Amino acid sequence: MKISILGNNSALPAFGRSPTAQAVSIAGKDLLIDCGEGTQVRMQQYGIKWRNMDHIFISHLHGDHYFGIFGLLNSMSLLGRTTALHLYAPAPLEALIQSVLSIADSNHAFPFHFHALPEGSARLVDTKLFSVDCFPVEHRIQCHGFLVTTKTRTRKLLPAKLTAAGVPKSFFNALINGEDYIDENGTVIPNEQLTTAGPKQKRYAFCADTRYTHSFLEHIQGVDMMYHESTYLSDNETRAAERYHSTAAQAAQLAKDAGAGRLLLGHYSSRYRDVSEFAREAAPIFPAVEATEEGHVYEI
Repeated sequence: MKISILGNNSALPAFGRSPTAQAVSIAGKDLLIDCGEGTQVRMQQYGIKWRNMDHIFISHLHGDHYFGIFGLLNSMSLLGRTTALHLYAPAPLEALIQSVLSIADSNHAFPFHFHALPEGSARLVDTKLFSVDCFPVEHRIQCHGFLVTTKTRTRKLLPAKLTAAGVPKSFFNALINGEDYIDENGTVIPNEQLTTAGPKQKRYAFCADTRYTHSFLEHIQGVDMMYHESTYLSDNETRAAERYHSTAAQAAQLAKDAGAGRLLLGHYSSRYRDVSEFAREAAPIFPAVEATEEGHVYEI
């Protein structure tokens, strides 16, 4: 799983940083999380192909998180997309998209499926490769975070061991699903002697715009990596709370309490030119932290 940062600033583009957008890549598929202004330009710049993208997720309807969706959808049509696209977003966005199409006397050239986000948590996508869940966070308007989980693969066969034990091919499916093998003499050969465990599932949490809270802690417990907004440093903690945002130190505390593997910081206020201080503030609380940079790829 790879996380490509396409935009990590807050309300305004500033200092070479763009509004929020990121791509989560899993086995040749890209999921787009949020689509701030100019996202399609940054996709081209950083090599994220819309042809590999079947699912887009919008956390909430503040402009820096969705203004880019109209241009991206239009470009997909102009460039000949024919495969279905699924958009998961707050319900009012559907009417906005239809209004834009109506004004332009236009339609999508591909099957387009809009899925309104619920008020609470829910499973949104469930494929053979991954699942995506949403969970509510605490922002000024309805806002959701997203949890992306890769599917755990079945066990891996050990050919040399299978040959030595005389295991017939007809039993291979049972082995990869964890069953023990009983040979013709009635001897039980434990599965662990004939297979190895498949790769561990990976979990990534995008915590969206939110003030500091433990209200969604259960949804991100034990994730391998989490992205949490850090709009401000601690000297603006009061402002952060008033505007339903968080500081770098608060993001670090939540990552620590969640038992996360790594923490990515972003959604920086335009008052900050240099964002290296965000990681310095968070590190004493949660050392495995990085202040994201636009265009960088973070691998789990």
